[in-house]
Amino acid sequence: MRVTRDPAEAREALRGAERPLGLVPTMGALHAGHLALVRRARAECRTVAASIFVNPLQFGPNEDFERYPRAFDGDLAALRAAGVELIYAPGAATMYPPEFATTVDPGPLGERYEGALRPGHFRGVATVCVKLFATLGPDRAYFGAKDAQQVAVLRRVVEDLNLPIELVVAPTVREPDGLALSSRNVYLDPEQRAAAPAIHRALDAIVRAVRAGETDRERALARGRAELVAPLREAYLDVVDPATFEAPDALRPPAIAIASAWLGPTRLIDNEPILRPAQDGVEARP
Repeated sequence: MRVTRDPAEAREALRGAERPLGLVPTMGALHAGHLALVRRARAECRTVAASIFVNPLQFGPNEDFERYPRAFDGDLAALRAAGVELIYAPGAATMYPPEFATTVDPGPLGERYEGALRPGHFRGVATVCVKLFATLGPDRAYFGAKDAQQVAVLRRVVEDLNLPIELVVAPTVREPDGLALSSRNVYLDPEQRAAAPAIHRALDAIVRAVRAGETDRERALARGRAELVAPLREAYLDVVDPATFEAPDALRPPAIAIASAWLGPTRLIDNEPILRPAQDGVEARP
């Protein structure tokens, strides 16, 4: 496995790589969800690269950039064991030198929900991903379904900018009690950790209501809110279109139930698709 912090060196290292080339972009502090993406890429691609970069452009001034978990040596060991050929781990000065002035604005989609709570967040996400795609030239990039709005934003960016890359979205990896894996879960104290699975239970309650035929938004959301009891504090809870993150006129599949809740100073996100039943009785993806 080769590790580089230099974009020209990374590009040169991949110049003769066997295709397809898969990329798993990460901010490090890897958990089983990240490694599931690597396994998926390993199964589908001849060459796999991963990036490790805590992107300052997607953090607001009062967010957790400085204390965001960092475990570089452990991350390298895990990626080496998973069969990754190249790690691209640039520093902030490499990605954003003093003269840096160009960003990617994803438009209104990036201003809703997560974008409203974190102004500029998706501009940072879109910018860093476009830079990674341009530097490494992957055929496929792998993301987790937990970050559903991020996926929607990046799909919009790829389509609008005619980027020659396929986005592959893998299912959310969860703890046995339903909590979605996240690098920020390490912030939770025991009481908060015990309460955190209620976020997913809230989503399940909404999904069950819609599948059962509930069409009234407030009644469906009330089912979910009944699960968000203290110490959880709701940041948002809704049912939206999975591509636009706009609230549809009618609650019916395909859609996605989204949630975010505070546990002390930590805010977690999750989502659950509301799928359209297929003819054979197996639910179809949106």
